[in-house]
Amino acid sequence: MRQAAGKAWGAAALAVKAYAWWRGGKRLTSHRELWMYKRVLEKELGEWVSDAWAAGNEMHTCFYEGWCAEKDVTTAYRRVERLVREIASMVKRRGAD
Repeated sequence: MRQAAGKAWGAAALAVKAYAWWRGGKRLTSHRELWMYKRVLEKELGEWVSDAWAAGNEMHTCFYEGWCAEKDVTTAYRRVERLVREIASMVKRRGAD
């Protein structure tokens, strides 16, 4: 479970970093910057981003503490997957313009 949780957290963090770089050339280098930039995504993509980010962040804790169950990881994966797919879709769509 810990490895899966770590991958979910990594995907959420990299999605936010990718969006920040793509949107404005901003390089995020700390957890604080990720949390702050997550608010930009909420404004631009919708409140659901907060749930996806929270799920990813729970997986960050799970990676270190090992508290989560398989269901927790599965639920988090679905939420984080939406975040990754939405950002990838935007980058591909607007990148082709």
